[in-house]
Amino acid sequence: MYTTLITAPELHALIEQDDTLVLDCRFSLADAGYGQRVYREAHLPGACFMHLDDDLSSPITPQTGRHPLPDVDKLADKLRSYGLNNNQQVVVYDDCGGAMAARSWWLLRWLGHDAVAVLNGGYPHWVQAGFEVTQTVPKTECGDFAVCLRDDMNLSVDEVLKSLDDQSITLVDARGAERYRGEQEPIDPVAGHIPGALNRPLTDNLENGLFKSAGQLQVEWQQLLGTTEAQNVVHYCGSGVTACHNQLAMAVAGITGTRIYAGSWSEWIREPARPVATIS
Repeated sequence: MYTTLITAPELHALIEQDDTLVLDCRFSLADAGYGQRVYREAHLPGACFMHLDDDLSSPITPQTGRHPLPDVDKLADKLRSYGLNNNQQVVVYDDCGGAMAARSWWLLRWLGHDAVAVLNGGYPHWVQAGFEVTQTVPKTECGDFAVCLRDDMNLSVDEVLKSLDDQSITLVDARGAERYRGEQEPIDPVAGHIPGALNRPLTDNLENGLFKSAGQLQVEWQQLLGTTEAQNVVHYCGSGVTACHNQLAMAVAGITGTRIYAGSWSEWIREPARPVATIS
């Protein structure tokens, strides 16, 4: 069972020999239709498409961030419609180093499905390895996946706010350093970060489009977190998507038990009374 990363050759062998559900999660924040277009042009054999806004998130409200967690029943129905069965291996991929696919990875685990891995290097490395792509949309039969929701994997905004007083958690912000420092904010209306948060841009997890080795990631995360226990680490980002990349990188390093604040920065700033920090 693959639970963190899988290589292109490993996935190719699984597709040839096994019953594996492959999910194409390509998406662009600048162009919501991008993923569907490139999926129609070419995708991995047997892959089904998951849309970040429509499938992996629920509609935005005045109180939420930009990518609220999806409705559990709706997401489970979608996955079952693609044939997902309990304990079946799932592989998710994108074309941006796992930044989008990690959201699917985390959501499946949130629903109680552990057998899910991100294709290391995604679509580009699959193609570079010389493996087949197709335009054929698979015909699927309904699966029997049963949800076992793990609510404790996600923190609410109130829990994060309370933690600022009792210092019970260590927040890690996955956005770029300029956004974290508050020097620029190209997406959200307020710049800065949640007070006390550390910064680990998700791009620091990658080298040449692939995740760094488990040993290297372990060293880097331990340098950032010191003696902080994994269960006290909470990841966030702009909207709860790329925060999952940092959790995945820690899991690759063998450091498990961290959590996500899915509402993230775009939810945090909905209430002006919540504190904001910047670094000059």
